[in-house]
Amino acid sequence: MTEKEIDQVSGVETTGHVWDGDLKELNKPLPKWWLYVFYACIVWSVGYWLAYPAWPTLQGYTKGMLGYSQRGEVDKQVAAAKAAQAKYFEQIAATPLADIEKNQELMPFVTAGGAAVFGDNCGPCHGRGGQGAVGYPNLNDDDWLWGGTTEAIERTIAHGIRSGDPEARDMAMPKFGLDGMLKPAEIADTAQYVLSLSGHGTDPAAAERGAKIFADNCVACHGEKGTGNQELGAPNLTDNIWLYGGKVADIEKSIQTGRGGVMPYWTGRLDPVTIKMLTAYVHSLGGGK
Repeated sequence: MTEKEIDQVSGVETTGHVWDGDLKELNKPLPKWWLYVFYACIVWSVGYWLAYPAWPTLQGYTKGMLGYSQRGEVDKQVAAAKAAQAKYFEQIAATPLADIEKNQELMPFVTAGGAAVFGDNCGPCHGRGGQGAVGYPNLNDDDWLWGGTTEAIERTIAHGIRSGDPEARDMAMPKFGLDGMLKPAEIADTAQYVLSLSGHGTDPAAAERGAKIFADNCVACHGEKGTGNQELGAPNLTDNIWLYGGKVADIEKSIQTGRGGVMPYWTGRLDPVTIKMLTAYVHSLGGGK
């Protein structure tokens, strides 16, 4: 047998492995405390495998001697939360929509719940804060196409707009261009008149020609002065708030195609109490009417 080599600096036996000619590997044992901790961890892991769910099997997984289930714990916590909230849901169901906002105890719960539902279901179109986008109304202002009362908002949420629901708000603007009701030049003149109602027309002569076309085709819904009609979902054309944009090209396209935006109905997808909460939240964003 070869004689064991002892490192002169540390006094520890070497393994015989050498790198770069003079770097020698020491055969120094691990500290005993480290080994004891390592062995304890092995014992602990075996105990854990026996006590808790751990190993997958062909038909599921080992359940453990304690029968613990994290999913079960979550279910208990959810059930407890629902039980704690039950009194609020019962109160919302029994309270008329118009009176919910007057209830100082109930309203914080309603707005918090409504905000969560809004974020999950309405935010993708209207924005997380209800600020809207092109084609999607801004819910933070007090400009409402179909009315801003709690009852009007609730109906819009429940049944949607041109959604296919039997009680949906179903009025639509005619497709004046696509259906050949107006010629391109007439659409351009009408767009100039519509813009002039909010002081943004750029061609007075065209606007004057468009006034007659507007009177013949648009007054029935938008009114003689263009202030709109919420019963028909016809927007106010004098307030410089534009759902699809306020440039000349935007207005011309609206006249040509009629736009015809769609909002889904939520009856059946959301329960009545949740719709109430969502209504109160949306109404609070812009103050409503």
